[in-house]
Amino acid sequence: MPSHGLSAVCEDERVGNSDRLSGLDSSFLHMERNGAHMHVASTIIFEGPAPTHEEFRDHIASRLHLVPRFRQKLRSVPFGQGRPVWIDDPHLNLDYHVRQTALPAPGSDEQLRNLAARIFSQQLDRSKPLWELWLVEGMADGRFAVIGKSHHALVDGVSGVDITTVLYDLDREPKGPPSTPPPWLARPEPTDTQLLGDALKERLTSPREYGRGLRHALRGPRQVAKGAVATTKMIGAGLRAPATPFNVEIGPHRRFQMTQTDLADLKRVKDAHGGTVNDVILAIVAGAIGRYLSARGHDVEGMELRAMVPVSIREAEEHGALGNRITAMMAPLPVGCDDPVERLHLVTGSMGDLKASGQAVGAEILTRLTDFAPTTIVSQAARLQPAQRFFNLVVTNVPGPQFPLYVLGRQMESIFPMVPLARKQALCIGIMSYNGQVNFGLIGDYDAMADLDSFALDLEAETEEMIATAPPPAKPPKLKTAAASNGAAARGTRSEA
Repeated sequence: MPSHGLSAVCEDERVGNSDRLSGLDSSFLHMERNGAHMHVASTIIFEGPAPTHEEFRDHIASRLHLVPRFRQKLRSVPFGQGRPVWIDDPHLNLDYHVRQTALPAPGSDEQLRNLAARIFSQQLDRSKPLWELWLVEGMADGRFAVIGKSHHALVDGVSGVDITTVLYDLDREPKGPPSTPPPWLARPEPTDTQLLGDALKERLTSPREYGRGLRHALRGPRQVAKGAVATTKMIGAGLRAPATPFNVEIGPHRRFQMTQTDLADLKRVKDAHGGTVNDVILAIVAGAIGRYLSARGHDVEGMELRAMVPVSIREAEEHGALGNRITAMMAPLPVGCDDPVERLHLVTGSMGDLKASGQAVGAEILTRLTDFAPTTIVSQAARLQPAQRFFNLVVTNVPGPQFPLYVLGRQMESIFPMVPLARKQALCIGIMSYNGQVNFGLIGDYDAMADLDSFALDLEAETEEMIATAPPPAKPPKLKTAAASNGAAARGTRSEA
């Protein structure tokens, strides 16, 4: 069971220095300013009548021991002498974190999107554990939704999926009675003096740990050289990212749109024209951006935008561990190419070149080096790197479970990711696959992307056009029923007579 692995890893995280944020995790705290909230979220739609708030809250309570970080909050080290640390929250109140609301009639998808956007626009309270779950009643067709939100310092996309598989069930009716969670007692909160002393002691007594991490980041001179050159090229190329309507100052408010397609259809495109499913998705996104800009009078001929594509570097044994284990690739988006197949080939070629260049390796080296930088340097780096210098938008594709999940006997129908906007970045495209679906969650700045619904229509149109380039799915052979066989035999008998 995935929950067992997650429980073991998370419990290990409560020991020793792993309670301190990594450099990358800490950077997401420093990036959170001027309307750019650094939390990730999802809007999940379920079949059937909603459980009561008490049922849902108690269900989450029964799983909290599998995600210990949900019981912890952050404390800063005095004078900035170390990165923040996770500590137990002695005042954890599940009624604060597990909330209940309802849509007014008729409970449309548009009303759900508007609610999710408002929830996503609200900053998490850093004095409490950095997560919320909203149980949403009143959806049309007898459905309900759960809107979940966690700070990016707590999870990345892959660990977020692991949490989802823990909080929800693999079977509609789990076998056996629910297990009783182990008793939990919050550890005493450290004083400021203790936090400062621990941070200074860690600097003095853990050089071997830092040395191992540094050697791991710089393993192999050829890899280092290749990665460093690739990283330099990545940054240089990112500086040439063109100005677009997406790269403007943003406010604190968001819009949200959802669209969906079938994973099997995108696989048919991949099989017909080569590349990967991720290449197909990037080609579709590029086409949608081209449509959107052209309709607003922008000349896109020959235009190539740049998408920051997060790449998980989480090892198999790290699944279930929280925090961020990601690096990034700067993927060219040929928005000026009208032909979907040609656009796909351009994306496939570019992504192949990036993977061969070691760009992700170079970015990983920089990511690891942030763990050794003083807190003040990490903070200044987060402040001084405007997003538009490196890329035009984020496109993140997270593989979700390819099997149905359940909560209290209700099946999850679909899950739509919600990814934060960085400074001067008015559009972000999150993608998550689940149970044969590919679900797009579009986040836009409320003012700069007032027509986000139009972009969603462009994305749907490009998806249909791309799928139409692949051969139709093979029809399964017709199985003769017993009645049809008997009828054919009777007709044969009559004709022979």
